[in-house]
Amino acid sequence: MSDQNTNDAGNAGQPAVAQLRVLTQYVKDVSFENPNAPQALGPVDEQPSISVKVDVGVNRMSETDYEVALKLSAEAKTKDKTMFLVEIDYAGLFRLTNVPEENLEAVLVIECPRQIFPFARRIVADLTRDGGYPPLMIDPIDFVGLYQQRRQQMAQAPAGDGQPN
Repeated sequence: MSDQNTNDAGNAGQPAVAQLRVLTQYVKDVSFENPNAPQALGPVDEQPSISVKVDVGVNRMSETDYEVALKLSAEAKTKDKTMFLVEIDYAGLFRLTNVPEENLEAVLVIECPRQIFPFARRIVADLTRDGGYPPLMIDPIDFVGLYQQRRQQMAQAPAGDGQPN
């Protein structure tokens, strides 16, 4: 027992170590549309245009647990015809302990999505491949840049309307 007290005394004055644990990961929603198959599956005259959208949502589940949902959507078009549309809402349940309040938002919208992104990316690649197309390998996402962009947009939003843009 004295060893435990010695260890506790040795940690006195030391800040508690911040921890981030992934408790679980899961698909909340997934959709793949192939509206012009089989015609869209053959050779194409031009390179398709592919647009990718990303969003992150956070839901507090308890004092230390947060659900972080990464929403990805990708649409491929040639001329005015949609080749495919894939959407996934992929989430993780994270336990954050000893994270300073001033760092909490950044950890939730930068580090947590960074942890689950590779898994959502693989699902998108598998869905597009299984839909008859080459696998869509979404480029790595700059979650720091997205976070800074969102904060800048919020700072420029008209004050007092109380509505998100």
